[in-house]
Formats: sequence, C-alpha cells, structure tokens
Amino acid sequence: MGKVLSINQYVRAQSLDEAYALCQKKNNVVLGGMLWLKMHKRQVGTAIDLCDLGLDKIEETETEYRIGAMVPLRALELHEGFAKLTQGAMEEAVKHIVGVQFRNCATLGGSLWGRFGFSDVLTLFLALDARVVLHHAGEMPLADFAALPRTTRDILTEVIVPKTARRVVYLSQRNISTDFPVLTVALAAQDGKYTCVVGARPMPAVVFTDEKGILAQGITEDSARAFAEDIASRAVLGGNMRGSADYRREICKVLVRRAAMALAKEG
Repeated sequence: MGKVLSINQYVRAQSLDEAYALCQKKNNVVLGGMLWLKMHKRQVGTAIDLCDLGLDKIEETETEYRIGAMVPLRALELHEGFAKLTQGAMEEAVKHIVGVQFRNCATLGGSLWGRFGFSDVLTLFLALDARVVLHHAGEMPLADFAALPRTTRDILTEVIVPKTARRVVYLSQRNISTDFPVLTVALAAQDGKYTCVVGARPMPAVVFTDEKGILAQGITEDSARAFAEDIASRAVLGGNMRGSADYRREICKVLVRRAAMALAKEG
C-alpha cells in the first residue's frame, strides 16, 4: 500500500494567534476545506482547523465586500451581490469546479492560498483587483500575495473585493466540463483601462495590461483580435497532459478575443 495523508494531531484553533503560532512549524498545516490536502501523500504534524474563528461570513459595506477565508465557493457562486458586481463572472468562474458537493466544502482561502496553476478562483479575483488580509503580514494586493514564496507561514483571514464600476468577463477552456481548465482568462475594464488575467498556463495566473493601448479607441473585431494576439505573444505558456504550449497559445488568442467582444457587448 502506498503512502497516504497522515495526521498526527488535530486542533480546532480558538484564536488567530493560536492558529498562527501552530502554523509556524513546517510540518503543521491549515486544513481549509481539506479537499486538495487529502490528495497529498505526506505526514502532517498538526492539522489546524479554522472553523471556530468566524471566517465563514461575507460582509458588505458601501465600498467593498469582505469575504472570510472559510467561505465556501458555493456561497460565492450563489451570491446575488457578486452576480451583479461581476455580471455573472463569479458564477462562471466556479461552476465548473468538480461539482456542487465539492464547492460546498472548498473554501476561498484554500483556493487562493494554494496559488494553484489550475485555479479559476485566482484568475478571477486577480481581475477584480482583490486584496487579501494575512494575520501577521497584514493587508496586501492579491497579486503581491500570489508572488510570495510558497514557504510563507501565515494565516489568510479574509479577501477584500472593491465595489467599483468594473466590467468583467470570465472564460475558460476545458476538455470536459468538470476537468481542470486548459486555460483561463478574465478580462476587466474600468475607466477605459483593461486588465487581462491568464491562468492555467499551466502555471499560476498572471496579470497583463493593455500596454500598447490597442483597445483605447474602443473594442472592435480588429482591435479585439490584435489585443488577443498581443496577450498571447506575451504570456509564458507551458505544456502538460491537458495541452501543449502551442495549443494553449491558440486557445489564449480565442478566449481573449471572445472576452473582449463580450465586454464590448456589455458596454
């Protein structure tokens, strides 16, 4: 019998300070929804459960949403406020992730903390200009957090999404509906500026801007195609069992062009 996940001790942390102190040991781990962790072959010293810390709430103010790290993806999928804020992109980004039962357990914090190359969630939240709050390091842009070393030992407590007049489109290509994506694209427009995020490269998602001003005079079939060609030429893409780098580059051109035209239709 091969190696499986082994947990020596389970602790339901009663404070963030306790959880932070526990996670400083290399072989201790925060559980999150424990959906990806359970597939690892490793020995965990102490499994840290955050379920008693009140991190499973979505709070709304006049200017932002604050989403606790333990909020399940299904809650985001069904949230009317996010559906309106993202013009349906939130639901589109998560509805293909395995199945409803999985999304009822998978947490936002776990999805972002892993910075997985296949993450639909990371792709979209980067386009939403989200910020994360870490218990020790404090608040920072999600893009800065995504660039931190994976050896960082901290507790992600919440994610902040500003309520701005941003239009956003999310698209992905999958070989089958519930498989990991071959490529993901989120395109956002605000105040005449465009942000394009490309994920499942198969490396973690990266952010691009319209540096050449290709869309500055408006989105047309020609400018959308030129913008897509530009993004595809700048993106570092790789190959894996789901597709080659060349295939991903062609998919990138298609998805970015389609996203741009969808934004033009919304506008």
